[in-house]
Formats: sequence, C-alpha cells, structure tokens
Amino acid sequence: MTAVLLLRLAAPLQSWGALARFDRRDTQLRPTKSAVVGLVAAALGLDRADDLGPLAHLRFATRADRPGAAVRDFHIVGGGTHVLRPRDLITDHRRATKAANALEEASGATFGHLPAQAVTRWYGAPKEIAPDPSLGTLLAGNTTRDSMMTTRWYLADAAFVAALQHPDRALLDRIGHAVEHPARLLWLGRKSCPPTGTLSGGVHTGTLETVLNTTALLPNATTTRPWAWIEASSSTHGTAQTRDQPVTFHPERRTHAPRWETRTRLTPEPIIEWDIIP
Repeated sequence: MTAVLLLRLAAPLQSWGALARFDRRDTQLRPTKSAVVGLVAAALGLDRADDLGPLAHLRFATRADRPGAAVRDFHIVGGGTHVLRPRDLITDHRRATKAANALEEASGATFGHLPAQAVTRWYGAPKEIAPDPSLGTLLAGNTTRDSMMTTRWYLADAAFVAALQHPDRALLDRIGHAVEHPARLLWLGRKSCPPTGTLSGGVHTGTLETVLNTTALLPNATTTRPWAWIEASSSTHGTAQTRDQPVTFHPERRTHAPRWETRTRLTPEPIIEWDIIP
C-alpha cells in the first residue's frame, strides 16, 4: 500500500529555476521535482555525488495554495576602481604591466591604498586562477573587469503543498523527520530562500490524488480551488512533459530526464489538518 508525505513549502521568497546562468536566473511558478528531491537529499545528509537511490523513484505532486507574486531582483555588479593588491598583480600579468607606472611613481603606502586608476576597466579580483600548464605559476583565466547586469526572479509570499508518494512508508517517515532535523541547510530553490516554519505535514496512506484532495488548505491560502500538478505516466490522457526528473546532482555531470504530469484544479474536502509552527 502506498503512502504520501506532505511538505509545506513557504517563505518570503522562493525560486524554482530551470535556467541558472549567472546573469539571468528565472523561476517557475511552482516547485520543481528536482529542487524538492534536492531539498530531501540535503536533509538526509547526502552528498551531491551520491546516488539518489529510492529518492529517484518518488512520485511527486504540488498544490499551489498561495501562488505568490513574481518579483524581479535587478543588480549592476562591479564598476569603478579598486585598490591594488599583490595577489591581483601576481596572477594577472597584463594588469601588472598596466599598473607598473603607477607603482613606480607612488610614495608611501601602496598596496591596499593606491587606487587602480591606471588599470582601465578593472574591478574586483582575477577569476579562474589556476597553474599555467607550461610555467606552473598561478595565472588568472578570466581577466574581464566590465560591469555586469544580473536579473534574478523570485516568487514572493508564496506557499505550496508538495507531496511525495512511495510504497516504502518507513522511507517517507525518515524523510519527514529529516526535513525537521536536517543534516544540511535547506532552501527553497536557492540559498537566499530558506523555508519558514513547519515543513513536514506527516505521512498518510493513499495516493497523491486522494491525499491532496483530503488535505486542508494552508492557513494563508488565497484560493479555495488551487491548481495542482500531479506526476503521471506518459500514457495518461492530458499529460504534459516537463524535464525536471533528477538523475544525478553530481556537480560535474548533473543530469535531468523528462517526466509527465497532469494539471487540475482541486476542491479539497479536509480530513487531514495542518499543525504548523509559523
């Protein structure tokens, strides 16, 4: 007999991105399976390189009790000039050459005091420092010092119910305990989005469909008929494909596979209530 673990995902900010470049990071309008499985793996203390084991076989759903609002966080990073530091000149010979005249003409304190005005378009520190293949000395692989514009999207004031189904109830009990006593820090999509209050809603007998239909709305719900996205087989009528099935979180070969889900509105008839510490 299958069982379902309920998770309450609420925070001032959440971000469930599918695109994660530095200068532009998006968010989907609901939690992704990859991110929730990653949260569970962190709670259990798994390393990114570890095999996901039974976590890869969890059936997933999410219900948007409080969808929240999309907000954009816009930054201009860098610009201006910074003081010279020995490390910057040692690892970046081009900048050292440009700064040579300023260093020769300087009097008194230099490093940590002398602005790098002679080094045009320079801010911050050299990036991607590694040994030179032929010389063995440390050199910067990235010496660009241009200002950068970054855009990052979040969901503000949102609250979701995530549900994980598996035939092994003991596994779900262990996950439910772990999210309340995590081995590693937890966040809702990104490190700047820690969850608030109680996460675990307990383990309940049934399927994703039956449990979500009998679970009370979260206290701050903004709708009585929330949308729900429920994982299904590819042959189920009305399914749509999404590519957020985690295969591995290994930092050098992170991989996701496609899965299928249905979208439907639910009108819960509450049997399962929430006991939440905000």
